[in-house]
Amino acid sequence: MATSKKKRWTQRVTETSDALTLEEGVFTKRDPRSIARSLKQSADRSKRRKADPYRSAMSMLTFYINRAGKNMPAIRRRTLEKAKDNLRELYGKEPAATAKRHGGASRAKRAQQKAK
Repeated sequence: MATSKKKRWTQRVTETSDALTLEEGVFTKRDPRSIARSLKQSADRSKRRKADPYRSAMSMLTFYINRAGKNMPAIRRRTLEKAKDNLRELYGKEPAATAKRHGGASRAKRAQQKAK
């Protein structure tokens, strides 16, 4: 029962978010660029968001990825992670320094190791 309530809660947030009016099926698209473009368009148009458009769009994408969790197929997760990179690019932001790109060490850990 708890799972179904969670699913409904997540679905409700995604569908009725007060921050963005999302294009229907945006998270089911296969092309990361079109996902990013759609989120950017929704964030730029929204008058209800509290943060800047970039943060609102990235938050919605991250929320979706996190809520799907382990149930999401790896290929789908990669597509959505690429959509994050595309979103950063569309807004002129720096690419993320993910653990994969830096051998698993965080920026702080690398700085500590360098200092030793």
